[in-house]
Amino acid sequence: MTGRGWFGGVSVVVAAVLVLSGTLGAPGASGGAGAGGGPGWGGARAWPVGGPGGVLGRFEPPAKVWAAGHRGVDLAAAPGVEVRAAAPGVVTFSGLVAGRPVVSVSHPGSGSPPLRTTYLPVTGTVPVGTPVTAGQAIGLLAAHGRHCAGRDCLHWGLLRGSRYLDPLALFGAGTARLLPLAGGDG
Repeated sequence: MTGRGWFGGVSVVVAAVLVLSGTLGAPGASGGAGAGGGPGWGGARAWPVGGPGGVLGRFEPPAKVWAAGHRGVDLAAAPGVEVRAAAPGVVTFSGLVAGRPVVSVSHPGSGSPPLRTTYLPVTGTVPVGTPVTAGQAIGLLAAHGRHCAGRDCLHWGLLRGSRYLDPLALFGAGTARLLPLAGGDG
């Protein structure tokens, strides 16, 4: 054993449980794994386009908030395809960000701050403030072949406040990342 002995290993496991419970299931979440929870958050989920076989690029969180990484999941899709809300919520943004069309959906009841899913490049077809159900169309995929190595795709993001999370967590999958408790060598 190292200088931390048995407690060092336990602290890593405890930290993992705390991180995952805060990210993937909060008090009040309905059964199964999900990306958060509060009363009314459990229930339906829908793939924004296609299904799990269409994942082209996975979530790769950066080591530091300012560092390079992939802050979402890329899903195969052709321009003009209908993009659907992954979970019930309210459309909170539909417009251009850095010249690209983006739609954001906030998910009330998913914890504090509430989860938010982002979809780009997507031209919104639903007005801001509109409640949506999982699987409801929120826009159309715009042509923008620069993100996925020259192919068209949907970049799907998930955030809690300003912290990026793996959108696949909405389906009980995704990336778990263990962090040291006190910034040590883990």
